[in-house]
Amino acid sequence: MTDLLGSLSADQTRLLRDARPGVELASQPMLATLSDQRDFPGEWIFERKLDGVRALAVRESGRVRLLSRTGRRLNETYPEIVDALSAQACTDFTIDGEIVAFAHGRTDFARLQQRMGLTRPRDVAASKVAVTYYLFDLLRLEGADTTRLALRTRKSLLRRALAYRAPLRMSTHRNEGGAELLTDACARGWEGLIAKRANSRYEPRRSPDWLKLKCSQGQEFVVGGFTEPAGSRVGFGALLLGYYDGDRLRYAGKVGTGFDHRTLLALRERLDELGVCASPFSDRVREAGPHWAEPRLVAQIDFTEWTRDGMLRHPRFLGLREDKTAREIVRERPSA
Repeated sequence: MTDLLGSLSADQTRLLRDARPGVELASQPMLATLSDQRDFPGEWIFERKLDGVRALAVRESGRVRLLSRTGRRLNETYPEIVDALSAQACTDFTIDGEIVAFAHGRTDFARLQQRMGLTRPRDVAASKVAVTYYLFDLLRLEGADTTRLALRTRKSLLRRALAYRAPLRMSTHRNEGGAELLTDACARGWEGLIAKRANSRYEPRRSPDWLKLKCSQGQEFVVGGFTEPAGSRVGFGALLLGYYDGDRLRYAGKVGTGFDHRTLLALRERLDELGVCASPFSDRVREAGPHWAEPRLVAQIDFTEWTRDGMLRHPRFLGLREDKTAREIVRERPSA
């Protein structure tokens, strides 16, 4: 037991268990549920919803492993985060958080996209995109599984266990919130809020104890094809998007904005490699001369609303999501 774990009450200590290996413990992160709820009783806390990529970090047996939510190794892409975690006095932990990049004082997924695909040291060193790792939960500490402890207790241990210097930050929270706090968050240009039940455990599933309160309608979609470019445009005209409804890939419309020249060319190359002869969508796609692709790429899309016939209105491409698999992409419907 460390001094931190030794500071827990007898009731809290009884909730601790010997931890599984860190990578195994980090293999199934807790996920939030989209919600329209705006009135919350006093047992909820509120964190900023960050516009980045989920990452869990494990330090044990003398090394640090930074992992995506699907278990992909991220050490080579974000070495400054690995170095900061390796320098900690605490030598055994598993933590949960979000990696972000800032532009004009706000987290910007499109800017982070410029770092996400880099793995060669010289490319990472040449990148001008600085990243920050916001930590918001603690799953393991000095050999003890902390997931059965209340969220408030886990956050308290996390705050005291690590030293927070760039690129590490602690994700702070508010003890009261709801519609007014969400309105203020949206006015600041935030993506939204995450409401969390303060006494909840950390569970390896999508849980109603964590709720996503969004400022916009953005979500991820599967890329199932594209149209040819017109005029002076290169690469492609628009991506054809969908989401899974059971085993069916439902068509949700196309997106043709939000791409720069480099992205148009790079995406066309990847889509050509994934080319297939038949449409992967279960619905009819009324586009002239479409090209089909194996539904493996996941795109982050911002949009204003769903139309009555289930299409996206005013969609805009923000970037690819390498941390999510196509089969987990469904149409997000808010809970009550």
